[in-house]
Amino acid sequence: MNTTIQLDKSIVESLKNSKEYPRQTYGELLKKMIKVFMSVKKKNQYDEFLHKIQQPLMKELWDNKEDEVWENV
Repeated sequence: MNTTIQLDKSIVESLKNSKEYPRQTYGELLKKMIKVFMSVKKKNQYDEFLHKIQQPLMKELWDNKEDEVWENV
């Protein structure tokens, strides 16, 4: 089933320039872009999760008296 969407002409031009080969359809191109976007989004969520887990440990490592002494040397 096909549908029509309205896009700004600059977006259509960007899509044309993004094609991997001349006969690639916009549908194929958009599917690939969505796949890449979802992969990056999933990776970013994982990175944020790891960052939140590591924050308390990093705070424990960096917020200590020994490091403060070295900062003032």
